[in-house]
Amino acid sequence: MSKNKFNTNCIHAGYKAENAGPQVPPIIQNTTYRYYSGQDVAAWFDLDSPNCAYTRLDNPTVNMLGEKMAVLEGGSAGIAASSGMSAALVTTLNMCQAGDHFISSEFIYGGTFNLFNVTLRRLGIECTLIDQDASYEEIMNEVRPETKFIFAESLGNPSLKVLDFDKFSKVAKTAEIPLVVDNTIATPYLCRPIELGADIVMHSTTKYADGHATSVGGIVVESGKFDWAKSGKYPGLSEPDESYHGLKYYEKFGPMAFCIKIRAHMLRDLGCCMSPMNAFLTMQGLDTLHLRMPRHSENALALAEFLSEHPKVDWVQYPGLKGDKYYELAKKYMPKGQSGVLSFGVKGGKAAGERFQENLKLSSVVVHLGDIRTSVLHPASSTHRQLSEEEQIAAGIKPELIRASVGCEDIEDIIEDFDQALSNI
Repeated sequence: MSKNKFNTNCIHAGYKAENAGPQVPPIIQNTTYRYYSGQDVAAWFDLDSPNCAYTRLDNPTVNMLGEKMAVLEGGSAGIAASSGMSAALVTTLNMCQAGDHFISSEFIYGGTFNLFNVTLRRLGIECTLIDQDASYEEIMNEVRPETKFIFAESLGNPSLKVLDFDKFSKVAKTAEIPLVVDNTIATPYLCRPIELGADIVMHSTTKYADGHATSVGGIVVESGKFDWAKSGKYPGLSEPDESYHGLKYYEKFGPMAFCIKIRAHMLRDLGCCMSPMNAFLTMQGLDTLHLRMPRHSENALALAEFLSEHPKVDWVQYPGLKGDKYYELAKKYMPKGQSGVLSFGVKGGKAAGERFQENLKLSSVVVHLGDIRTSVLHPASSTHRQLSEEEQIAAGIKPELIRASVGCEDIEDIIEDFDQALSNI
């Protein structure tokens, strides 16, 4: 584990150039690796070798990204996947099989919600969705003997709810199950889930980790602190794996067992590996994470304050804004800033929301969020248009809602653009 501070690790973690070697982490755009001894190949397939054999399972550039994210999150190991959704899938399947159960906040990214509530149910894995603001006792009442983990987002997308880490980590510890946290929107610069009690941290690196809207990817980081053998509830990690000659992952790999099982089992069988090029580009983004996140947060707060006073804005939701329901939790768990995503309601309902986004000149209308350019989305007329208005409201999508991903431009230019777009409705 690096002894350097966070900003230094953004630049240096995961790779150090050898003498006369490339200063920037190289792209090993390669599928296979040459060996001169059959014994060395056998050692790799027994998971006894640090070398690579096939890029679906192992690639030097992709491995550098996993190591870098592990350092930034303060974990014992990290492994990259092809997308944030892949990271969520392999994390779940690494612990669960048909007949198992887990608990999740219902206020999570829509793609993850559908994975948990639809796709995994078809595989026989049941998810109980809860209000994350429920009491400790109410959440504990949902724990069953077959419950394998509890899941939430540190900063909800798009709900902007801040996770009460003290409460959720208490549930996890009492139930002897891991706390899994998606830290995509907050990033490790603003929030440190492992230090706050999380056992597994996930990311869609497509968002702020990349920061430039160039590369789809996902990361899983383990804390190395959870005992996978103690309860007997995780046979895939504590009992012999017959597809690996009876290997017991936790017995052999200890604090890296979770990530090594993802590599050896999930990536092997599901094939959802990250490409070397995307890993390289994501590392380029992480080099400046410590510079971008303060700017995103400062700009978002300034825009939220401006919008809260605008005559054509009905309401604003941003956890860094005084008076917000999650202001105190945000200051407690994300003291350096509350990221760059906010939502607000345009007076005049759905039609006004549509006109607002059409009036923008600087800001982009995109489905994506988390890059250096300011962007907006009117979900009622786009991502949720297949739902009735009643169904949209039930999903938390008000007709007038605008989601804004505030970028790193000059805040005066962002505010001027939003002001003219609102004034011309």
